[in-house]
Amino acid sequence: MLVAPSILSANFGKLEAEVQAICAADCDFVHIDVMDGHFVPNLTLGPVVVESVVKASTKPLDIHLMVQNNSFFVDLFAPFKPEFLSFHIEEEKHANRLVQKIRDLGIKPAVVLNPHTGIESIEYLLEVVDMVLVMSVNPGFGGQKFIPNVLEKIKRLKDRIEIWNPKCLIEVDGGVSSANIELLREAGVDIVVAGSYVFSGDYAQKIASLK
Repeated sequence: MLVAPSILSANFGKLEAEVQAICAADCDFVHIDVMDGHFVPNLTLGPVVVESVVKASTKPLDIHLMVQNNSFFVDLFAPFKPEFLSFHIEEEKHANRLVQKIRDLGIKPAVVLNPHTGIESIEYLLEVVDMVLVMSVNPGFGGQKFIPNVLEKIKRLKDRIEIWNPKCLIEVDGGVSSANIELLREAGVDIVVAGSYVFSGDYAQKIASLK
């Protein structure tokens, strides 16, 4: 299992040190949540803060856009060259065009599903994306409880991916911990995002417990 700690749960008063610490603790990606206060009721990291994360990180970035006007934010964050740049299907009318734009920028495109959104909405994108991020909480805030019925959605998504694009990864974000990591592994998840779980104790021990 690959682990992408979400810095949404980090201590922003010493963010660079926090990023260095999770990288030293053997995380695989640094997960960055970008919220615009419109698509979700919260406002988070802008380019200036992300620039400091880039300087501190020895791991690739995984940027999750929770915004309106995806194309504008892709232009804003593409210069940081994340490994993945993901957008919500619920907020995108021209998904194929956006996927191609992200790929043309040398970044792996990923699409995100909210807990209530069916996998049918992205079926025809599976061939052209590198990852599907399944939200297991409603996006906007950290520290929420895992929604159990998302597991069944992940299993059905895995079946579709095996048919359409076996190289496409599945990432899960929300309420991930050692209590549900085996269920996620069995369902076919490749990458987990964990915020409050990782930052609530010894970083290396917490990350190791998810791997």
